[in-house]
Amino acid sequence: MRRQEVSASYRELSEDVEQVSENPTDEGGGEMEDHEDTSSVILPAPMMAVNSVFLVYQTITDFREKLKHPVMSVSYKEVSLYDAPGKTGIAFYPGKARLLSCKHHYYDHIPPLINPGQPGDIECSTQRINYTDPFTNQTMKYALVVQGPRDVKKKELVFLQFHLNGTDQDFSAIDYLLFSSFQEFINSPEKAEFMKDCESSYSSWKFSGGFRTWVKMSLVKTKEEDGSETVEFKQETSVVNYIDQRTKPRSDQLFFVVFEWKDPFIQTVQDIITANPWNMIALLCGIFLALFKAADFAKLSVKWMIKIRKRHLKRRSQVMNHIS
Repeated sequence: MRRQEVSASYRELSEDVEQVSENPTDEGGGEMEDHEDTSSVILPAPMMAVNSVFLVYQTITDFREKLKHPVMSVSYKEVSLYDAPGKTGIAFYPGKARLLSCKHHYYDHIPPLINPGQPGDIECSTQRINYTDPFTNQTMKYALVVQGPRDVKKKELVFLQFHLNGTDQDFSAIDYLLFSSFQEFINSPEKAEFMKDCESSYSSWKFSGGFRTWVKMSLVKTKEEDGSETVEFKQETSVVNYIDQRTKPRSDQLFFVVFEWKDPFIQTVQDIITANPWNMIALLCGIFLALFKAADFAKLSVKWMIKIRKRHLKRRSQVMNHIS
């Protein structure tokens, strides 16, 4: 259908040119009209080819850039219990400090302290473990591992109190890290190696003495290109000064820390490649079809102009002979 339309338009243009050549009022004007017709017919084809080549280059360049820079997809999953991938664990490195109490509370309510600085109830699931430092393989480390809060709907929190009976340092703090599977730690036959892997994989934080540090946690899962999944903890902390109302002045330090989930949503991050090879192939096919049409159009245009030029020269020769 397209070729028939082009042929029909050529026939119409040929008839118009023949009518003009049959009434030549000005030979120079006729030649100028021929040049104008030639430029108006032939120029669009090369321009179309140039544009199509540029579009091919731009399409391939965009496709390669999308492969190098995938788009990050973030989704959220609401949970009522933080059990996956196996209950959260908190590893404390208290040094010379001693755990006085550990309790689970709900709905953001912590009752007033009773006999602060004195041993209290330890109602948490705890484990003590010694292992060598994974970075030096020489220094021995002591860790107190506690199961973290689970019930996010009831706003479960874990409240811990530590006591340090004097120190020769200017500042006092306790290190801790969060890891994703307390149950896996309990079931592991090599708990020391498990903790060495956790310390190598997760970040550690601190909380200071003389304050109540409130930690609100959030969990981020990242899916890698090979299908594996990594877990990362993010946290927001708020610090409140502890007013020591004990009667006698003391040189010891009290540490208070609270752990709670920030919200019931687990964040999943995944890189998505937006470059679709099928879309690119379809676009390139359309571009190559346009190039083919442009080449075919240019070929027909040249043939048509040669034919018109021959007719014009023949008509001009007849007119000159008649004048002679």
